[in-house]
Amino acid sequence: MPTGTLLLIDDEARLRQLLARVLELEGYTVLQAPDAARGFEQLQQHADDILVILSDVKLPDAHGVDLLPRFKAKAPDAEVVLLTAYGTIPDGVKAMKLGAFDYLTKGDFEQQLVVVVDRAAEKARLRKRVAELEKRVGQHYRFESMVGHSPELLRTQNLARQVAPTDSTVLLEGPTGSGKELFAQAIHHASSRSGKPFVAVNCSAFPKDLMESELFGYRKGAFTGALTDKKGLLEEAHGGTLFLDEIGELELNVQAKFLRVLEMQQFTKLGDTKTSSVNVRIVAATNRNLKQEAAEGRFRPDLYYRLSVFTIAVPPLKERPADILPLAAHFLQYFAARLSKRFPGLAPDCAQLLQRYPWPGNVRELKNVLERAAILAPSGEALAADFLPDEFHAHRVLSDPGDESLRALEARHIRKLMQEQEGNKPEVARRLAIGLTTLYRKLQEYGIES
Repeated sequence: MPTGTLLLIDDEARLRQLLARVLELEGYTVLQAPDAARGFEQLQQHADDILVILSDVKLPDAHGVDLLPRFKAKAPDAEVVLLTAYGTIPDGVKAMKLGAFDYLTKGDFEQQLVVVVDRAAEKARLRKRVAELEKRVGQHYRFESMVGHSPELLRTQNLARQVAPTDSTVLLEGPTGSGKELFAQAIHHASSRSGKPFVAVNCSAFPKDLMESELFGYRKGAFTGALTDKKGLLEEAHGGTLFLDEIGELELNVQAKFLRVLEMQQFTKLGDTKTSSVNVRIVAATNRNLKQEAAEGRFRPDLYYRLSVFTIAVPPLKERPADILPLAAHFLQYFAARLSKRFPGLAPDCAQLLQRYPWPGNVRELKNVLERAAILAPSGEALAADFLPDEFHAHRVLSDPGDESLRALEARHIRKLMQEQEGNKPEVARRLAIGLTTLYRKLQEYGIES
């Protein structure tokens, strides 16, 4: 049974109460008002809850069609259905142009009313869900949502924040997996274009002979197999942001066409004779040294200088070691939720290895490692080093003589706990906040009899 709140505005009390009863039997909550003034009072109090506004066209204090813009201004997510005893074609046309969901004539709408209201309510629910999802996405990609507090990350965030409100082209430089797309999304959501599309394309993911048609689109008949017109990614991003990841992979002929987009916001589709215009902001990313590529003839110098209006270097994870453990804890809890597991945190031996590892794959590699570990590790225990891939254990090698004293301290502490707990290994592992398998390995490593 449908649910939701409706607002019914009609000066005929008996009809209003009858319609309200019919809709209430369908599961709706119906707010009533006899005129526009009291209708807007109800709307003021319940705007966030109302899915559909049903309004008579001829009210004592207003004309329903003329109220449409005010209804939409007060409750933009709600749908409006107009009711009239004397429907006219001009009024109906005007109502639909002003955004009415439907225009029903009294006397013959009893069979249609519930169906129309259900459709209008479902459309309003969908709009509210989309708005909520967009809000969540915007929050997810805010700069404040980025995990980490290293000086290197904060410097990069500060640069991105300053350029975000502008329409300037941005070039993000950094190794693969360092988070360049995350910065591109944060820049988009902090800009005036945040309500428009963010279209991301990895230039290395498309075959080179398809990249031009994907970016610019084509006209029917432009080549064998082009059976219909096709919009390109530039048009899909109209009004918003186009993110070109690994832009260094673009072919030189595509670079030449793309240069015109940056200079004039214009392009020509494949098979077309007319120029198309677009309003789009470009954010590009690369893991190459594009300046050097341009000097050596592998990238157009004019395109490089247009792209590098505002360059931001995204640091690799190894240059921001203070962010490793916060990121690891964040990913661990994320995957724990997805797997319906619980992890109190990272065990000391696990945290130590994560900090010592050089992270050639950057943040992306860290995320993948934590996903694997979360799958393997038992719920309810701190994540132990045993669940990290084998290559991590090569970094157990002591980095300085001072670590020897730490090893001796750890061995003494484990030996003491084993004596106190009379060899109860699960309890010793719990007190050490490590996995049972990690305890067994340490007992063997330190030569402690079990």
